[in-house]
Amino acid sequence: MRGDRRVWGYALVLLAALCWASIGIFYTVAVRDFGLSPLTVAAYRALLAGLILGVFLLFRGVDAFLLQVRHVPLFVGYVLFGIVAFYAVYVYAIALVGMAVAAVLLYTAPAWVALIAWLFLGEPITRRVMGALVLTWIGVILVAQAYDLGHVRVNAWGLAAGLLSGLTYGLYSVFQKVAVRHYRPWTVQWYGLFLGGILLALIQPGDLWAPLREQELWWWLLGLALIPTLGGGLAYSIGVQWIPVSVA
Repeated sequence: MRGDRRVWGYALVLLAALCWASIGIFYTVAVRDFGLSPLTVAAYRALLAGLILGVFLLFRGVDAFLLQVRHVPLFVGYVLFGIVAFYAVYVYAIALVGMAVAAVLLYTAPAWVALIAWLFLGEPITRRVMGALVLTWIGVILVAQAYDLGHVRVNAWGLAAGLLSGLTYGLYSVFQKVAVRHYRPWTVQWYGLFLGGILLALIQPGDLWAPLREQELWWWLLGLALIPTLGGGLAYSIGVQWIPVSVA
């Protein structure tokens, strides 16, 4: 049974990665074609997903929303770093350096996750993990052309946003791993998405209500909320219960 769960865990994490692969399409259309600011897209992504998931949880009863007081700091960290910071820096990375480079920089996350999991969760850093991390960083340097100092200066903000997205994704993963030990994955997701969406809405640089005037845009925002956000987030949250977070 334990082996079956590990297989399901890897399968669900792979499904999450496939869902997340569509993020760039939705972000690019919303920012480039409809002129939304990156933060506005991030806010709608979290808010819509949180509202949809909240309706589902209401049918499961009030207990689905209950938290123990001792876990409040965990959820505060998850909301601030795993949702607000992660969503914000990643959408800016896509806007500044493009989807391809942003995606590669995001996947520096395994290095951050392995380090954080070793420090706080007691997961070992094996030779295989170290080898994978070295190859990850070599790939990042080559794709981002970090060996070309002129190129790095031109893309300094984008590279910084991309690397921060990797770090915050790592924090997202670790917070998820700890939280799902105590709560259902959908409860963890709802708190992150709904509260994170509210915070992102409060720091908007532009008109948060602009999407209300574009019917076609709503379909793109709904797709963003359903496929990469809820689909990817829930698949990952469930899968990470059964496998080490450093390999998820």
